[in-house]
Amino acid sequence: MGKLVIVSNRLPITVRLVDGRPVLQPSVGGLATGLAPFHQSQNSVWVGWPGVDLEEVRDAEAIQQELREHRCYPVFLSRREFVNYYQGFSNNTLWPLFHYFVQYTIYRNDYWQAYKKVNQAFCETVLKIAEETDTIWVHDYHLLLLPKLLRDRLPEANIGFFLHIPFPSSEVFRLLPWREEILEGMLGADLIGFHTYDYARHFLTSVRRLLGYDQFFTGKLVISVRDRVVRVDVFPMGIDFDRFASMAAKPEVQSAMREIRARVGDRRVILSVDRLDYTKGLIERLDAYDLFLERYPEYREKVVLIIKVVESRTGIKQYEQIKRTLDEAVGRINRKYGTISWTPILYLGQFLPETDLVALYALADVALITPLRDGMNLIAKEFLATKTEGRGVLILSELAGAANELREALIVNPNNREQIAEAIKTALTMPEEEQKERNRVMRKRLQRYNVVRWAEDFLEGLATIKKLQKMLATKHLTREIKARFLSSYRQSQRRLLLLDYDGTLVPFSLSPAQAVPDPELMEILERLTQEKKNEVVIVSGRKREVLETWFGHLGVGLVAEHGAWIKERWKDWQTIEPLDDSWKEEIRRVLELYVERTPGSFVEEKTFSLVWHYRRVDREFGEVRVGELKETLLQLTGNLNLEILEGDKLIEVRPVGISKGRAVGQWLLKEKWDLILAVGDDRTDEDMFAVLPEESYTVKVGIGPSRARFRVFSPWEVRGLLKEMAQ
Repeated sequence: MGKLVIVSNRLPITVRLVDGRPVLQPSVGGLATGLAPFHQSQNSVWVGWPGVDLEEVRDAEAIQQELREHRCYPVFLSRREFVNYYQGFSNNTLWPLFHYFVQYTIYRNDYWQAYKKVNQAFCETVLKIAEETDTIWVHDYHLLLLPKLLRDRLPEANIGFFLHIPFPSSEVFRLLPWREEILEGMLGADLIGFHTYDYARHFLTSVRRLLGYDQFFTGKLVISVRDRVVRVDVFPMGIDFDRFASMAAKPEVQSAMREIRARVGDRRVILSVDRLDYTKGLIERLDAYDLFLERYPEYREKVVLIIKVVESRTGIKQYEQIKRTLDEAVGRINRKYGTISWTPILYLGQFLPETDLVALYALADVALITPLRDGMNLIAKEFLATKTEGRGVLILSELAGAANELREALIVNPNNREQIAEAIKTALTMPEEEQKERNRVMRKRLQRYNVVRWAEDFLEGLATIKKLQKMLATKHLTREIKARFLSSYRQSQRRLLLLDYDGTLVPFSLSPAQAVPDPELMEILERLTQEKKNEVVIVSGRKREVLETWFGHLGVGLVAEHGAWIKERWKDWQTIEPLDDSWKEEIRRVLELYVERTPGSFVEEKTFSLVWHYRRVDREFGEVRVGELKETLLQLTGNLNLEILEGDKLIEVRPVGISKGRAVGQWLLKEKWDLILAVGDDRTDEDMFAVLPEESYTVKVGIGPSRARFRVFSPWEVRGLLKEMAQ
């Protein structure tokens, strides 16, 4: 086992220049704080930006040496690079878009170019310290391109990626001009992790709709990406639970609690802790508190809202605007309800040491955490960890990732100020026993799945997908097997090459009409056909007219409509047997009804079959419709001597007895072949594999069970093999 290489935008150690001399201090907040304890306990190194501009650094080597003592490796960036990459693309493009604030999203090519350049700089730093046996764990939206950059340079490395913010719906994500590059960058990882299933589902939908990669369930959900499989899974991030729980009892925390209590008196404390950000719902939260005080005047002078806001980003106009609006809202509410002896809101804008923050958690009666959109929200978990006596109520936005785990909290819509106001009232009147029971369940869950368990779970998942990749590789058409095949190919005198088309020679398209053969494919087929030792047969589900138009001039054999029509080299088309199509009218009416009910689907009519295509339909919706349609068709076809074939994003109804296996039997009887190669990707090709001699080279494209002896992962691998044969 090699070392663990953690890669994130920031290091857990920040460099500050004091009188020109570097001073190292722990980074505060976010991933650096959350993952630092795990890093300290592992054989790991950490790569990230050190917090200082390259122009300000006098002795980079000295800083590197100091950071190495903490197992940290810096990526130095110029001021301009950092501004365009971090404030620009990361926080003016990706951050608002991924949080559904489309109106704040800025699309600038100079931001994008800086983002690519910085991701490449991170790649070069990682390559200096990482080896093939290491595990590389890349974090968050700042480095979405890095997994593929690393994969291109370290093809066999174990690479994981975790996104700590939401992944938006495909309708929102597709607004990004560089959407395909972003997805391809993430898919360089072996395992991609998200906080919630919703985020994972949105990512999978975007991959399917924008890139067209197939997805399979093999115990875990995986995506077939060219010659690899990539796993996508959910890992809700935890906290260092025991540390927060134990801190609540420390003397310095108890002292801080007494100071706060002296300030607020015997009033009930409602706590709001957040970073200054338009995604956090701070203004909506204050409006709800205003409504609470208006509706329930009996609580005036008996409660106080302590709002702690961390200003972590500067230079972004939306943050400056929200700061002004927040200040105005606090002032307005305090003027509206405040008295000489009572200030409704205590607004803390200054930095708080961790002991004071934990004191606020432990003292608070209610935590009011209502972001408009949040990847996880660890503050909610930290608040619960400090509740060692069980008292305290968490009010949590349903749009925070943590809401999926913390269902015993009071879950609210952050845009519904009436609901939040009522939740405050419910929290303040909740019986102590109910508070303790709710918190007991949540605390137990958080203690069990803490940050260390989260990290271990992710790395175990990464190890699992690497095992699956190796298992598939044992059947994969490896370099050695390919070399043996090419040797046999060169020595053989008569070769039969049986090639499926869609998904085998070309990737799938949203519309079958778009998947036309390109010049490279035509050149490969022409060269293979000109070799007199070869008999090339295209075995497809396409109509005979289409195959004739595309390939008729090449002198290849053709099988159309999954075996209904056969055309030997330079001969005429013939049916495999006389077939009846009188059944079509009744079935067509059913299929057209499902087209009307399923936008994006369509019916294709072939000579002896009808096909309902749903590749352009949303996956979940399509699967629902497929189940309904199959049930309906089974009832209709029971006495019609028809069969229902489920293919890749299609349902085909055809007479019983038609199959690719039966069709290729005509070539098997024709003569004795020294070598047979058969390549296909779906259920119809299994019929072809089944009738071939055991020594044939049968190859499945993609993952999933198959009769084939070998597999490849994409049409591009098939092309590569055929190219070598043609040469």
